[in-house]
Amino acid sequence: MKLSTELMGCLFSWKTLFLEELTKTVVERAIAGAQLTVTAPTSPAIPATLHASLMARLDRLGSATKEIAQLGAAIGREFSYELLALVSQRNELELREAVGRLVSAGLAFRRGVPPQATFLFKHALVQEAAHSTLLRGSRRQLHAHIAETLEAHFPELLDSQPERFAQHYTEAGLAEKSVAFWGKAGQRSAARSAMAEAAAQLQKGLDQLSQLPDATGRQQQKLEFWTALCPVLNAAKGSAAPETVQAYAQARELWERLGSPSEFIQIPYGQSRSHLNRGEFEQALRLDEDLLRLSRRRNDTGGLVLGHAATGANLMLTGRFTISRSHLERVLELYDPLIHHSLVHQAEMHPQNYSQSLLGIALFCLGFPEKALARSSAAIAEARRLNYLPSLALSLSYGARLLSLDGDNAILGECMRELVTVATEQRFPLWRAHGAILRGWLNVKNGDVAGGYRFCGAV
Repeated sequence: MKLSTELMGCLFSWKTLFLEELTKTVVERAIAGAQLTVTAPTSPAIPATLHASLMARLDRLGSATKEIAQLGAAIGREFSYELLALVSQRNELELREAVGRLVSAGLAFRRGVPPQATFLFKHALVQEAAHSTLLRGSRRQLHAHIAETLEAHFPELLDSQPERFAQHYTEAGLAEKSVAFWGKAGQRSAARSAMAEAAAQLQKGLDQLSQLPDATGRQQQKLEFWTALCPVLNAAKGSAAPETVQAYAQARELWERLGSPSEFIQIPYGQSRSHLNRGEFEQALRLDEDLLRLSRRRNDTGGLVLGHAATGANLMLTGRFTISRSHLERVLELYDPLIHHSLVHQAEMHPQNYSQSLLGIALFCLGFPEKALARSSAAIAEARRLNYLPSLALSLSYGARLLSLDGDNAILGECMRELVTVATEQRFPLWRAHGAILRGWLNVKNGDVAGGYRFCGAV
């Protein structure tokens, strides 16, 4: 098995740090005139592990420097002198001397001059070693103090870096506060299409929620988190991925337990889409019919938009193009961007853009290639204007499929390159695979068989 470049880099970095620490220990003891024993692996003269070596060096720097290293480690891998001064109990002289010794010892780098200076631990393992020396009670109090200090002195970070507060409140054991910030962080990441990051943050919020009393309000909060997580997993993993299927199952169970509230109508839609992409068409169609029936009874136009979109997709993939077309065109009639704007992030797509992309396929299969390509081009142009990357990846993927059947190979090549770029940068594995397969097919069609194998083999 080949190690990834990232993993090999981490191993090389770790080994380099260990050798540096070992060399420093030998040199320091040689200067001090101490006798070295290098034959016994458990010799106290040379620590057997990197962690032990770092701990020993922190101890030798003195209590004040060790304390500042602990404070810095609690703040993060990188920390500012300004924040350090606010959370430290040391006076100005003691603080400057302590950070100076930390830098001189080679455990941290400094940029700028205090009080505008920022510091960066030489390696994440240095931060970890310093942080691990804090007792559990002291660590919790310190993280709570850091979060409160950030709120009081840097309120602008509440909106721009909610994950920072979430992490500190998690470390502080303040689950209720951490939940609120993990939710905010996940929504912010999803809004800028950082789906893998959003998924991790929302999952941390759910983990923290599980530590709170299981009351009705908590159930509603859990449903909100699952509802946010499902479309994020759609984009990050694919709607047929086991993680996505499980997330929708959890969300559906909570949704029904709480009376199937209409503000979470995207849950049955997403579950249908998940079954659809697993090839479970009849089960998906039953869910679509239930959604349309419920939405008509409640006169819920948002539910109707999602229900018609899901039904149109299902019918198209099972070859019922005429009725599929009518459902997709109904989406375009019903959708109002002002009324239904919340569906975008809830369902991980713009319903009208999704339907227009699918409509291009349906029209082509019904024998209208010019109308099909026009719809597809309009969907791609609209996705670029909307600047919502999951919608752009989807419209490019469907557009490339159409162009592969009836279109200019040069335009097809541009479309696929853009798709692969967007999907790779945003870590959309499903759309990246679509782009790589089509790009490989185009290479083979143009006579580059080896290049075609290369692209398809990268999926």
